[in-house]
Amino acid sequence: MATFNGRQQGYLEGARRNVPGLDSLHRMTGLLLAERAPAAGRILVIGAGGGPELKALAEQQPSWTFDGIDPSTDMLELALETLGELAERITLHRGDIAVAPDGPFDGAVCLLVFHHISLEQRKTTLAGIHRRLRPGAPLVLAHVSVPLDEPAYSTWIERHIEYGADSQVDPERRNAARNAIREKTSITSPENEQALLQDAHFTDVTQFYQAFSFRGWVCLLYTSPSPRDLS
Repeated sequence: MATFNGRQQGYLEGARRNVPGLDSLHRMTGLLLAERAPAAGRILVIGAGGGPELKALAEQQPSWTFDGIDPSTDMLELALETLGELAERITLHRGDIAVAPDGPFDGAVCLLVFHHISLEQRKTTLAGIHRRLRPGAPLVLAHVSVPLDEPAYSTWIERHIEYGADSQVDPERRNAARNAIREKTSITSPENEQALLQDAHFTDVTQFYQAFSFRGWVCLLYTSPSPRDLS
């Protein structure tokens, strides 16, 4: 059984506290990738800092290799600590999608990232993933996505905070968390999420996961020109 130092344990516990069913999400991600990726597949992981999804996927598929990207040096160092000997099959790159190798990759993963970046950055990231995948390869992504109309939006944000909050968190800290979500995150509706993927020339967009404010989708790189290109 793996052992973790204090920094790893704190990060992993925080992620599991905030994301319902995180371990199951990692397992589902591996299963969805394996439907299309070969036994010796090469997988691109966006937002790989910390390393929990890399570790889960590497343990599920001992013949896969991975390239992980993340803009934070500290988080990449934490990923190396988390991965241990599994790091032999993983190459980490500091930066955004622009620093990722050209591929082609047999699949891509982007978990818990998109609600932290702007819609324009999402478009750039999706375009970069698109260029690096082989035809028919899957993309699996999951992040916060809730209806934007009121009162639904405020209701879902409140649920998000309540789920992740420690029972000892005082009202002032909860209010700070509430303000941070509204001011520092980029959240859009499930309908807009699917439209973004379709506009980026991914097809067969299917939602496979929902847990409170988090949703996950799997989609495929177009194997022929987009219908939008033919219109």
